[in-house]
This record gives sequence, C-alpha cells and structure tokens, in this order.
Amino acid sequence: MMSRSTNIKIFTGNANPILAKEIADHIGVPMGDCLVTTFSDGEISVNFFETVRGFDVFIIQPTCAPVNNNLMELLIMIDACKRASAGMITAVVPYYGYARQDRKAKARDPITAKLVADLLSKAGADRVLTMDLHAAQIQGFFDIPVDHLLGVPILAQYFLERDFAGDDLVVVSPDLGSVTRARGFAHKLDAPLAIIDKRRPKANVAEVMNIIGDVKGKRTILIDDLVDTAGTLVEGAAALVNNGAKEVYACATHGVLSGPAIERLQNSAIKELVITNTIPLLPEKQLDKIKVLSVAPLFSEAIERIYEHLPVSVLFD
Repeated sequence: MMSRSTNIKIFTGNANPILAKEIADHIGVPMGDCLVTTFSDGEISVNFFETVRGFDVFIIQPTCAPVNNNLMELLIMIDACKRASAGMITAVVPYYGYARQDRKAKARDPITAKLVADLLSKAGADRVLTMDLHAAQIQGFFDIPVDHLLGVPILAQYFLERDFAGDDLVVVSPDLGSVTRARGFAHKLDAPLAIIDKRRPKANVAEVMNIIGDVKGKRTILIDDLVDTAGTLVEGAAALVNNGAKEVYACATHGVLSGPAIERLQNSAIKELVITNTIPLLPEKQLDKIKVLSVAPLFSEAIERIYEHLPVSVLFD
C-alpha cells in the first residue's frame, strides 16, 4: 500500500465510482475531489477542486452504458487535467466500449475502436490501462503505451477455490473466436477443451451447433470476454445440455447484460454466471445465478506498478 504522501491522484467520472473507490482504497490514497455533472442542455461539466499540477493522474472510467456519455466524461476529464499541467495522465478503462467495431466487416463500415483510441490520445492521455479488449490487436490502434490486463486469472481462481478442476470438468469456447482465451482458462484449471462450432447450412435454415470435444456427463464452463444480450452463451448452454453435459456454468470478464440478457439467463440451462465488476451490475440486473468478482486488487497493483515504473507483465499470470 502506498503512502498518502505519494505524487499520485485518482479521479473518477460517473461510470463506476464504486470500483474507483475500491481501487483507491487498495492503493491507500484518497479519491480525488472532482465533480462531473451536466449543464441544462445535456453538455458535460467537469470541475476539479484540487491541484493536479505535476501529479501522476489516473482517471478510472469504463466506457459502458451510457457509452457516449461515459466516453465524453473521460475525454473531458483528460483534457482538463492536461490543461492543468498534470505530470502524466493514465486513462484507466476497465471496459473499453466500441471495441467490437475493430475492422471493416463490410463496405463503408467505421472502425470505431481505432477512432476511440485516437480520441483518447488527442485528448491528452499518456497511457491507457484496460482489461480484456474484445480483440487484443486493438492495442496496436494506440500511439501511446497500453497495459492490457487479463480477466482469466481472476475467473480461474474463483473456480479453483471451488474445486473445479481435472477430468470431471471441460472448458468450452462458445465460438471459434474465443478459443485462445478458453485454452488459457483450461490450462489454469488443468481441464480439457471443447469448442462450439456454429454454422448455418443455407439461407433461412437455423444454425446447427456442433460440439468439438467430449462433454457427456461432465461439468462444463463456457468462457467469453463479455456477455451482452447473452444469446451466444444461452444457446451454447442449451447445446451442451443436449449433448449430455451434467452442469453448465459460464464466465466472462465484462457483464454488459443489455436487452433481453437477464430474462434469457434466468430461463437458461446456465447454473451460474461469473462476471467481474469492470461494469457496475445495476440492481435491476441482479440475479441469484450471477456472481460478481472484483478487479480492484489487480487494477490497484497495476496502477502502483505504472506509477513506480515497474513491469506490469508479471500480473498476467
């Protein structure tokens, strides 16, 4: 834990102040005195009530829903600190919004993951600290250093503490794009890997789910980087049960949980969904089968290492 006399200040917008306070408490510094509100016409107003001149400033703000408001809050806070002569500004973005638009999937598509990276740099951020980008190569969209933390160790530790390991368990990737993440998760649990291969035989014919791997009679854990409408996980869970899985659990770093997600999860074969608090879980989205783990200890250690110029790579394990 740092001394309160250190040259570091932590601020937060309105996206996830509870997580920001938890991170500050772990580090041992008080939350910076800052107020983020709106003018009567909806424009964002930012007021810092203490000096940041020469300080290393960390602004904790996931760009979750409402995405555009939270992103603008972050940009304006960075700009304010830059103009107030902050020593170094790190944008701590536990959940990086717009990350799913990372390439041109069809003609005239925007690449908003790159646009947001440019906005953060242009606003005055010197460094970005984030977790589980939807595609790891988004780090290359930035012209400033990016520290990319991983949620897998936190999620794996939770299941290890509950004796989820060995031959009775199978880790399942819900699609081909998540295989690398699932393989790392399976390695930590010393469990085999299965993959759900979804394909549509022809137009207007329902998708067929093929399970690559043996799940019959096994406890299974679906893992992904985020849960949005929960369609992928719920459909995957149903396919696992139909193929003889004994129990289905699911985990993801980011619980976006938009649209019909809660209703789908409630009525699904998933016994428990484990997520982290990179995005705040609103009261109306809380279910008995949703377990939330804190990323505050990991982010606090990363912030201390960035401040003290120590390697962050040791946190990946």
